[in-house]
Amino acid sequence: MDKIIIVGGKKLHGDVRISGAKNAALPIMVSALLTPGVSTFHNIPDLVDIKTIKKLLRNLGAKIEGDSTVKINTENINNCEAPYELVKTMRASVLVLGPLVARMGAARVSLPGGCAIGARPVNLHIKALQDMGAEVELKDGYVEAKAARLKGTTIYFDISTVTGTENIMMAACLAEGTTFLQNAAKEPEVVNLADVLNSMGAKITGAGTDIITIDGVDQLHPVEASVIPDRIEAGTFMIAAGITGGDVRILGCDPSHLDALILKLRDAGMEITMIDGGVRAVARKKIKSVDIKTLPYPGFPTDLQAQIMALMTVASGLSVITETIFENRFMHVSELMRMGADILIHGNSAMVKGIPKLKGAQVMATDLRASASLILAGLAAEGTTELSRVYHIDRGYERIEKKLSPLGADIKRVS
Repeated sequence: MDKIIIVGGKKLHGDVRISGAKNAALPIMVSALLTPGVSTFHNIPDLVDIKTIKKLLRNLGAKIEGDSTVKINTENINNCEAPYELVKTMRASVLVLGPLVARMGAARVSLPGGCAIGARPVNLHIKALQDMGAEVELKDGYVEAKAARLKGTTIYFDISTVTGTENIMMAACLAEGTTFLQNAAKEPEVVNLADVLNSMGAKITGAGTDIITIDGVDQLHPVEASVIPDRIEAGTFMIAAGITGGDVRILGCDPSHLDALILKLRDAGMEITMIDGGVRAVARKKIKSVDIKTLPYPGFPTDLQAQIMALMTVASGLSVITETIFENRFMHVSELMRMGADILIHGNSAMVKGIPKLKGAQVMATDLRASASLILAGLAAEGTTELSRVYHIDRGYERIEKKLSPLGADIKRVS
């Protein structure tokens, strides 16, 4: 099993180019299920989760070619089951549920797995499909759903759910009548998916607001489209510049997707400036502590909470980081404390008292974003940090060590 070895203390300098967004690529690739034919998608990142969704789509009968540009032929979808073996490693696999019911009239999808960062129930997806007329039952660990044709209706999500919004938005494209999604997720990845669906011939308005309207159509057609840049990867590299006292130009990203992070980094004393094609992140002085509260978009992303906590471990002062999205998302705290971090957890808040220097240590990744926070901590630490279970980082970052090395990081992967 691979490990990542980091010798800390190097200031990062230079340019890094951001990959396509995993959380946009997954639903966009799945959207090909809604119509027979060949759809082409550009800016697909090279990630373990992308390989998993390819396996799942092939299992359903799709033919797939390519890597950064992916062609998906869904002419002969001949299977409506997403088995546990493919779904267990990635919760986003549940996204095939809505499209399969909408196009094929039936779906059998295993209850999903993925990072162990708390309950992310599919009950919101299930209730929405039932409201649209589907017969749904849970049987032997699978969601089984069927409907001759889904019916448009008004759906209210009790909590803002990105995958729930995406799943039902896709299903509603082929439903009879109009569907209104209330308290819909507003993330840029949802907007990207809506744009792709509209290019297929869907009639969606309101994406990016909390009410999305979908007028159902009888059929869609294949499409050629691009995936937006990964705002979480971009934010991680901005924080990397801060924690190392560096100067990094993050290219190929959309700074408007990161307003909440940029404001916090500026409050912490960093210089964040817009440049042609991206953003420049510079830390010329000691980072100051800031308080963070994760919220649905456009609030501070839960997917950057672990990374900003790593930054706060070496900031001056005391910061309070409150997690409101996932209840188990402080599993990186014990590993940061192995590196000398001063953190106290109380309920869903972590009080972080900055220290002058972290110390390199053997640490273990517990989930995707926790692994990113430990790499950031290792970059700033004195001595050597050895990170194990790095398969987590490969789910969401495209060769992160190969992007950090040209910036001056002393980082390598070993088997």
